[in-house]
Amino acid sequence: MYDSEPFHEPDPADVGSRIDPVLARSWLLVNGAQHDRFEAAARSRADIVVLDIEDAVAPKDKDSARANVVRWMEDGHSDWVRINGFGTPWWAADIEALAPTSIGGVMLAMVESVDHVTETAKRLPNIPVVALVETARGLERITEIASAKGTFRLAFGIGDFRRDTGFGESPMTLAYARSRFTIAAKAANLPSAIDGPTVGSNPHKLSDATAVSSEFGMTGKICLTPDQCAAVNEGLSPSLDDINWAREFFTEFQADGGEIRNGSDLPRIARATKILDLARAYQIVPNDYGISDHSPAPTDTYHF
Repeated sequence: MYDSEPFHEPDPADVGSRIDPVLARSWLLVNGAQHDRFEAAARSRADIVVLDIEDAVAPKDKDSARANVVRWMEDGHSDWVRINGFGTPWWAADIEALAPTSIGGVMLAMVESVDHVTETAKRLPNIPVVALVETARGLERITEIASAKGTFRLAFGIGDFRRDTGFGESPMTLAYARSRFTIAAKAANLPSAIDGPTVGSNPHKLSDATAVSSEFGMTGKICLTPDQCAAVNEGLSPSLDDINWAREFFTEFQADGGEIRNGSDLPRIARATKILDLARAYQIVPNDYGISDHSPAPTDTYHF
């Protein structure tokens, strides 16, 4: 699915770069059967490129798509791959082919139980696994999936989830599901969850959808074309207003002696620290921006 999205060539001067998958915002899916798209994806603004040999590929093309991905890795790349779900005819072959390569990680489709992750992780030691939860059965078990040995991050497969449940696409309809992802990830001490994609090329729709992801505490989003990545990165990064607030808060806090003044200070220290840490990590501000001598708030007061 989603393969009808147009895939425009990027500006040749705009060479992409990957970042730590813990912090990654844009996760760009690329059809594994279309090798000619790999280079454009590599040059995109995606934080993580995910070569897709699952939903985007017809059963008759699975073998050739897998071979495309293996060749790409053998050429010195280390992108991620969305592999077929546990129990499908292709899961074992995907893992066997990819295990010896320089793969950066896998996004495991249709995760519905702990053993889907643990069995995958067992065969791919030291390879991070994003558990893509796409069904009602998976959502009901999401706390256990998040806590499973081998789960690196959670991702929300919105299209299949809606098909499975009959839900619409409005934020209100999917609020419960998104909340479950965020709470399960936080309780398992995982990086925040990755939201599902937005279909279509309407920039306002994408901007609104990314704002919804952020509002629900999700810090990543699946993208369907390179064009979507810049907007997703911007929408899931600290805004200039956030950064200015954090800087002003610490200036005021230090001017008052740098001592805790009331019960709201610890949560605000945590939020301001998080904002500035992310702004530096995403290179929105210089690495020395906002550095101060304050100690970060303990994690049990982390409310951002």
